[in-house]
Amino acid sequence: MGLVAIGAGIAALTGLGAGIGIGIAASRASEAIARQPEAKGDITKTLLLGCAFAETTAIYGLVVAIMILFTN
Repeated sequence: MGLVAIGAGIAALTGLGAGIGIGIAASRASEAIARQPEAKGDITKTLLLGCAFAETTAIYGLVVAIMILFTN
């Protein structure tokens, strides 16, 4: 069971990467809006789409971690 828990923990670390990525994207989007306020709508749409993809990666990692824990 010990190795299974380690594997699940490593799979769950995808949430860490997604959180860092979303934080960087949000900071860059706020900088872009500060530089070009007239492009706020386009920047926001692109940011939300990118955040959705990053969160999807984190959810896949969570699902894999749960599958590792409960199938062994």
